[in-house]
Amino acid sequence: MKKTNVLWVILALIFLIIFNAFFFTLGNNSTEHNTSVWISYGFIHFAYLMLLITPKLIRKGKSYAIFGFSLYSISATYFLIEFVTGVVFILLSPKSSSAAFLVQICIAGLYGIIFVSHMLANEHTANTEEKRQSQIEFVKEAATKIKILLENTSDKETKKKIEQIYDTIYSSPIKSNPKLAQIEDNILQDINKLACELKTENKEFIMSAANSLLSLIKERNNLLMNNN
Repeated sequence: MKKTNVLWVILALIFLIIFNAFFFTLGNNSTEHNTSVWISYGFIHFAYLMLLITPKLIRKGKSYAIFGFSLYSISATYFLIEFVTGVVFILLSPKSSSAAFLVQICIAGLYGIIFVSHMLANEHTANTEEKRQSQIEFVKEAATKIKILLENTSDKETKKKIEQIYDTIYSSPIKSNPKLAQIEDNILQDINKLACELKTENKEFIMSAANSLLSLIKERNNLLMNNN
């Protein structure tokens, strides 16, 4: 186990050690605690456990810090509320366990609803971000490949045609559509085809491949505009 992980485990155990030390030291004969006390004891530990595992439940992504702050704030608030509530019931030690259970199960239920709701919202946001990043990557990848071809082309006419292709793809809408997945894949394949034709130095084949690629990019953009 890494040293950092060991330190985190020690940090996590500090509260449990201190809390249990007070609980069993000041509780006199712990075996004679009322059920309400043990219920409160269990809920406090549950709240603390949720606080510890919350970082593991955060969706990885561009907005990880934002997701983490919102979820961790919810868990921290729940823990503080539950800790105060649980300690109150432990100190009062009511003979009936109903009040202790119902109050704390309601707090836990409310926490669960809020926590899961935020997790669902974070999942939706993360999926949207991933989709947008994927869309950005297509235009970026295509433009980068064409720019490389442009830099390695010396023939003026061919260079002018590739510049036209580059300008078209560079100014293409970033937002995409799942229906355009095939045509976007074909564009990337046609870029590779154009690269191969450039190596042959056959002007006719090069211009044919370039015109085909340019036509495909324009078709993609027109379809995208019509679908919006």
